[in-house]
Amino acid sequence: MRFGKITSEKELENRVEELGFLPFFRNEIEGFSIEEMTPRELWFSDEEGPWEWKGPVIRGTGCAYGKFFKGKAMYVSARFFPDFANYRRDGYDYDARVDEGIARRRDTFLMEELWKTPSLISKELKARVCFTEDRKKGYEGSLTHLQMMCYLNIADFEYAVDRKGKPYGWGLARYTTPEAFFGQAFRDTVYRKQPEASKQALFCYLKGLLPHASDGDILALIG
Repeated sequence: MRFGKITSEKELENRVEELGFLPFFRNEIEGFSIEEMTPRELWFSDEEGPWEWKGPVIRGTGCAYGKFFKGKAMYVSARFFPDFANYRRDGYDYDARVDEGIARRRDTFLMEELWKTPSLISKELKARVCFTEDRKKGYEGSLTHLQMMCYLNIADFEYAVDRKGKPYGWGLARYTTPEAFFGQAFRDTVYRKQPEASKQALFCYLKGLLPHASDGDILALIG
């Protein structure tokens, strides 16, 4: 199955809302990525394309964005993210992981900073966490691990601006927690089901959306 091409920010917003899940990069499910849906001339060019649209799409749709799929970026719409997070977290909020002694210490360093300040630019978060050589070890791995477990997501991308007020360079990710990003609606729904029930609901939806994908590839997407 091939989805239509994405040639504008608005089309990317609509595709995220339409599909619910949208990986950024090519993967085992043929045609199911922004990379494959984007004309080559927009993938890397002087024109704005998916790289520049990330922040506006997050803001425009209210979706979750982060390294959710095999350590790589994926959009997940607000309607599916509670089930997705419930399954990925195995029904545990992060405090419960700490209380039961199953939270990784390096991960907890990051979470503690985002409990103090609801969102932080990547360089601010790193500066707060990595103030010793020991703290620097495994930092990037913890950042990815927490996103894969749906305890962290990216709320926006922010750019440096030149003297004329024009953005330049690569956008800096602003990290947050889904609880802070989605608010009470997420807190009220994320743990309503057993994790396996969330998994089954997601599997049934994705199987209908991606009939050409193998069960294994769909389970890999769910995580």
